[in-house]
Amino acid sequence: MSCFLGNEDPIEYPCDFPIKIMGERKDEFAGTIVEVIRVHDPLFDAASLDMRLSSKGNYLSLTAVVRATSREQLDNLYRDLSSHPMVRVVL
Repeated sequence: MSCFLGNEDPIEYPCDFPIKIMGERKDEFAGTIVEVIRVHDPLFDAASLDMRLSSKGNYLSLTAVVRATSREQLDNLYRDLSSHPMVRVVL
């Protein structure tokens, strides 16, 4: 069993890190999210984005695997995604 105390980060950088982003189904949603991600991961490949519609087709779920280089980078990315008006949930 492992645990970490204080400010220790259990993630070893750099690494590929999946992030799930959900929002209302709109034509510009995926493109907008790719733009936000590329601010933090300029080499992000939009073709790797996994997209799934909700059962009723009202929401779109995107899974992006970013190249994480630090906790600060991930925190800033989560903050930007979470505060975006098109985004409902970031996991």
